[in-house]
Amino acid sequence: MDNTQAENISLSYLQLSDYKDLKSAMIEAYRSMPGSYWKESQIESLITKFPEGQVVIRINDQLAGCALSIVVSDAELEGEHTYKDITTDFTFDNHNNFGDMLYGIDVFIKPEFRGLRLGRRLYDYRKELCEKLNLKGIVFGGRIPNYHKYADKMGPKEYLEKVKLKEIYDPVLNFQLANDFHPARIMKNYLEGDSASSEFAVLLEWNNIFYEKPNKKASTNKTIVRLGLIQWQMRLYDNLDELMQQAEYFIDAVSGYRSDFALFPELFNAPLMAEFNHLSEAQAVRGLAKYTDEIVKRFGQLSVSYNINIITGSMPKIKNDKLYNVGYLCKRDGSIESYEKLHISPLEAKVWGMQGGNTLKSFDTDCGKIGILICYDAEFPELSRILADQGMDILFIPFLTDTQNGYSRVRNCAMARAIENECYVAMAGSVGNLPKVHNMDMQYAQSMVITPCDFPFPSNGIKAEATPNNEMTLIADVDLSLLRELNQFGSVRNLKDRRTDLFELRLKDIPK
Repeated sequence: MDNTQAENISLSYLQLSDYKDLKSAMIEAYRSMPGSYWKESQIESLITKFPEGQVVIRINDQLAGCALSIVVSDAELEGEHTYKDITTDFTFDNHNNFGDMLYGIDVFIKPEFRGLRLGRRLYDYRKELCEKLNLKGIVFGGRIPNYHKYADKMGPKEYLEKVKLKEIYDPVLNFQLANDFHPARIMKNYLEGDSASSEFAVLLEWNNIFYEKPNKKASTNKTIVRLGLIQWQMRLYDNLDELMQQAEYFIDAVSGYRSDFALFPELFNAPLMAEFNHLSEAQAVRGLAKYTDEIVKRFGQLSVSYNINIITGSMPKIKNDKLYNVGYLCKRDGSIESYEKLHISPLEAKVWGMQGGNTLKSFDTDCGKIGILICYDAEFPELSRILADQGMDILFIPFLTDTQNGYSRVRNCAMARAIENECYVAMAGSVGNLPKVHNMDMQYAQSMVITPCDFPFPSNGIKAEATPNNEMTLIADVDLSLLRELNQFGSVRNLKDRRTDLFELRLKDIPK
């Protein structure tokens, strides 16, 4: 399937009404094993016993893949077992709500949807489910479908070692190893009829490092959000493909750590202005604006492919012949929303002729409500207070500053915004030099994640910070439940203690 067609992606619990599509998808996915599909009664049994363990993924409302699982006791995994054993003759009667291991029954992606990293998304769901249910880990028997090519030359143990050393490629095993599963042992006669694997399988495990011996009820709400900040190095690129290759490298890096967000800096694509350096600054930035739609399109594809919400920093955008500074939130479900820089700096107005936007809003995401303010906007406290009134938990600030004093203005205001609005603030900027781009010759940045200043948080209000003026990523976890605690029981309560009897703050109705 052409990735550009993946306009919408969703993950949901498997329903019995999905069976017809599920059967069709299994037949396509297991072409090398004719007749390998679950009966409707078996699917009904799984859904009845463990609905959370059965999920499907859809692309443009088409069923693209599925993951099935049960919960078993760790003791059942001692010694040898077959696929038939672990599923109790495919009845799943051994599913145990009080077990401590998530056992993967099946994962597949239809051939036409492969290449979109949907398998990784399904495994990420399983890992989150494992953490949510406070299970020790995930285990399953992994097929080795290329083993039949080497069965007359080596045993399965040697085959496994060569796959681990990258001397042999196995599509299933390589994928599992890349997703942090480790081999525990070889199992023989595991799946009857799996001639490609010579009926061998590798017992693969993933350990839940957050597992706690049951002494309290596991949390049912995801409150930990992982932020991935890109401190972007300004360098010259020959074309758009080179710039997006570098952007994808960073997205791959932070998504590899299961980050929920990737934040890029303001005007990160400025190096492409070198192509227009023979023009005036005002004409050059309008030339750069010609790339914006294509960049947004590619970011939208990457957000789906890497299962991460991408905040694109900002880019110049021409609307009705006026030039704006605009950014985009590309969600991992395939939807895209935009935000505008409302306060244009004097230099942007003087040199580029930019206009300020008129729209301010918060955004609903799968990790809570967020706000986004571009650079100079962070220096106006009214904006973030309005977003806080809308329920914002995390404020993202993509910025671009050329000097240390300019950076300090943004940083100090960002720290104030975290305290005033009882929220987390993530700010990311660019570093380096662009000698061949007018008005963009040097940059200074130190990206960071900022917290309120109270007992549950770092005493200086800094959760994590990058090395100044070095290209790098910064990854940090923030706990949204601490914000709720702060709001109710904080040493100071900036939102609760406002004197709204004396003043009010509101957005005006601006004609579009």
